[in-house]
Amino acid sequence: MNYTVTESATPSIMLQGTCSNAGKSVLTAALCRILLQDGLSVAPFKAQNMALNSFVTPDGKEIGRAQAVQAAACRLEPDVRMNPVLLKPSSDTGSQVIVLGKPVANMRVKEYVQYKPTAFAHVQTAYDSLAAEHDVLVLEGAGSPAEINLKAHDIVNMQMARYAQSKVLLVGDIDRGGVFASLVGTMELLDSWEKDLVAGFILNRFRGDESLLDPALEYTTGRTGKPFLGVVPYVMQLGLPEEDSVTFKESIGRQMPVRDDALDIVLVDLPHIANFTDVDAFGIEPDAVLRVVNSVENLGRPDCIIIPGSKNTPGDLHWLHESGLSAAITQFVEAGGVVVGICGGFQMLGKTVSDPSSIEYVAQASSDSHAQLHATQQGLGLLPLRTVMGEDKVLTRVTGMHVPSGATVTGYEIHHGVTEIAGSANALQQAVTREDGSVIGYGTACDHSFQTVWGTYLHGVFDDDVFRRAFINDLRSRKGLMPLDGVQASFSIDPALDRLADTVRDALDMQQVYSVLGL
Repeated sequence: MNYTVTESATPSIMLQGTCSNAGKSVLTAALCRILLQDGLSVAPFKAQNMALNSFVTPDGKEIGRAQAVQAAACRLEPDVRMNPVLLKPSSDTGSQVIVLGKPVANMRVKEYVQYKPTAFAHVQTAYDSLAAEHDVLVLEGAGSPAEINLKAHDIVNMQMARYAQSKVLLVGDIDRGGVFASLVGTMELLDSWEKDLVAGFILNRFRGDESLLDPALEYTTGRTGKPFLGVVPYVMQLGLPEEDSVTFKESIGRQMPVRDDALDIVLVDLPHIANFTDVDAFGIEPDAVLRVVNSVENLGRPDCIIIPGSKNTPGDLHWLHESGLSAAITQFVEAGGVVVGICGGFQMLGKTVSDPSSIEYVAQASSDSHAQLHATQQGLGLLPLRTVMGEDKVLTRVTGMHVPSGATVTGYEIHHGVTEIAGSANALQQAVTREDGSVIGYGTACDHSFQTVWGTYLHGVFDDDVFRRAFINDLRSRKGLMPLDGVQASFSIDPALDRLADTVRDALDMQQVYSVLGL
């Protein structure tokens, strides 16, 4: 694939990695905040993102959650131009392709490869438009630029850097080991023009005495001709949403000690889990422990089970039944346990989920063990609701109300399904409504502030500090614990971004960074 180059490029710099989860997204956010602090108008850009964590822009379009965080680092509203192509996997071989914030189609890998020239034309237009409005752009790559099976149709790494006339900083994660081999090996697999774009290396997530690295740094620079621009320490409790599911998946089944005076909150890890960042805020609460489980054996005896969003609700419902978790969740509710469903998890709480047009399940490969699922899947049956997947996708920011408590809640909706009452509504009560009174959540009937079983389409519902504390205090009361007065933790990423920027500024040679930018 041959691409043209911009005639007059806005200063830019790109962070690429030796692998996925090397820390590119976080370092991109850090550089965005540093440049903003230094008085520049800066914006993030990622040509193509494959992620199930997404976010809705103010104009009702969908981008990767990481670019929304990076926009916050720039103190900008999220803009679809920051992530013009988003891929949301719905199976091992297929994804929903979202271009400029709107779904285009469900495509398998070979279909998407054929579509890439069209996608890149949209990428170029978006980049040029965004670059024209800012002093500098910080670009993020994806995976590794040395994936030689993908390089011929690359639109996110070196080809994007060449189009933007951007130099590249190559990031390696030293915490996982083998980082120097990864850096040298990546350079060995790059073409000569790609090597010329690399301005230097960054080591990320280092623990220990930095002086011990000197021989390795000198050797690697001598071997590649590329300098190190800094060694970034491992930042504990970063306080930012996870972009990649790698770290999230590593926590599955991990047995964390739960104090008698703390709450045990379980998140079910669905095979096609989406927007698992909806529960991030529980991680900062002093009286809550968040566990991620994907089996009955690891379920334990929690105080609350949260069923998150899914990019393949019918398939994940099938998995819940097959794994035995659906029966365990039902027994948990019968014993008085609290269950909350968000988006796809909300849909699963009902009696049925139908996907007659294969809106979510169309990308399944024939080799998939669940490829022949029925058009209608039995839900958990905890609420008298039914959901039907439709062609139209709801993408909207919401300010609404949690009906039982009267609390204001904010967030965003991303879903294809339409959920309606199925049968008698006597055992049902509204849980969440929009400002206009339309219902986006139901739960069991109750006469106090929180229902035993409830769900909502509202992503980010627990991000509000006051609402989250009220919910936790309700769980405490059910457990026989006294409520804690007032907000105990503030879930604001802005202070976290400042702390991150301070750490990265101290670690990097910012004079070299500015030299790379030509500023």
